[in-house]
Amino acid sequence: MNKNLKIKKVTPEYIEQYNDLLRYVFQVTYRVLNQIGYKEKEIVRAKFPTMEKADVIGWFDNDNLISQVVVYPMKINIFGKIYNMAGLTGVGTYPEYSNRGLMHKLLEQALKNMIKKGQTICYLYPYSIPYYRRKGWEIISDRISYEIKDYQLPKHKQVPGHIERVMVDSEELKLTYNNYANNTHGAIIRDELAWNEYFMWDSDDIKAAIYYNEFNEADGYLIYKIENEVFYIKDMIFNNETARTGLWNFASAHFSMIDKVKGNTYTDEPLAFLLEDASIKEDISPYYMARIVDFKEFIANYPFKPDEIKREWKFNLIDPILENNQGTFLLTIDKKGHGKVVKITEKCEDSINIQTMTTMLMGYKRPDYLAKIGRIKADPSTIDMLEDAIEQQTPYISDYF
Repeated sequence: MNKNLKIKKVTPEYIEQYNDLLRYVFQVTYRVLNQIGYKEKEIVRAKFPTMEKADVIGWFDNDNLISQVVVYPMKINIFGKIYNMAGLTGVGTYPEYSNRGLMHKLLEQALKNMIKKGQTICYLYPYSIPYYRRKGWEIISDRISYEIKDYQLPKHKQVPGHIERVMVDSEELKLTYNNYANNTHGAIIRDELAWNEYFMWDSDDIKAAIYYNEFNEADGYLIYKIENEVFYIKDMIFNNETARTGLWNFASAHFSMIDKVKGNTYTDEPLAFLLEDASIKEDISPYYMARIVDFKEFIANYPFKPDEIKREWKFNLIDPILENNQGTFLLTIDKKGHGKVVKITEKCEDSINIQTMTTMLMGYKRPDYLAKIGRIKADPSTIDMLEDAIEQQTPYISDYF
């Protein structure tokens, strides 16, 4: 290890180096930036307020930034409970400094910083799923991409509400999303930072439309653009089936202008089944990963399902980085669904790693399935208890940061 290398906070004075490292690692050229409407230095100015709110740490060789991670302070909804979440992004190292263990040390420090800030869970969009699995993260959500030909679009159905087109930065749009996120498991509760990141890589021609019900209440929205006779849906959210129908009425009304619709959904429900002509193209791929950062505090807020009896589980927890998540634990769940974990010294046969614990408690994969594939070591009665204790709902995450 070069004695000139040291870890320290990346402060605003290093904004140019911060930007250069991001662009190098993620191969974001100025041609790409210009295509989405950024002038040469606008990306630096756009990122500066975000950088000030984030926890950015890096390795420096003397005064040169050569490796970094960025942690955004965010909030998410987990089965109706609001958690402080750390959004990990901007992970990168110049190639001449790779294979020295620098990133492992940075991630370890970032995770310790999260614990101090009360951020008990961390989200990230992975550039390498195997790499982050080795560091304790696991897949928790999917993205389903679809393509619908113009003649396959849903036929118009009468609904009691109406559609209004709005500006993408309008307060009505933000309020519509926040009402949805506050009632949707896994969703990010977007503040200004999260909204800026959500639209960061969209071109200027992105548009939005809100569905209002018969009481003039916003029940959903559609974010989209039209380009080269294609209707691109960035995201569609709705509180009920009526709102979904109203939004598809709006999309289908563009029939004469387009050849097809392309878009993404972020639930575990394929779109094809809902269409009269279900022979559409759909592709599913892993989307976001997460890891529990502070297991004890995460469980203290976690809403297990209530039951008539008190439940408990003794197990060994394995974490590749954080010592606070390593060892033998006793989990107790009271009749109201309140959980508590304490470390114990007695030996036990049951075991699970932090990756599997995360995807199980987030509802992405069920305990029974995880046990079948060998990711949980426990007897059948314990697996049945976990099945009964954990809500059945997969996370919804449509953000990108």
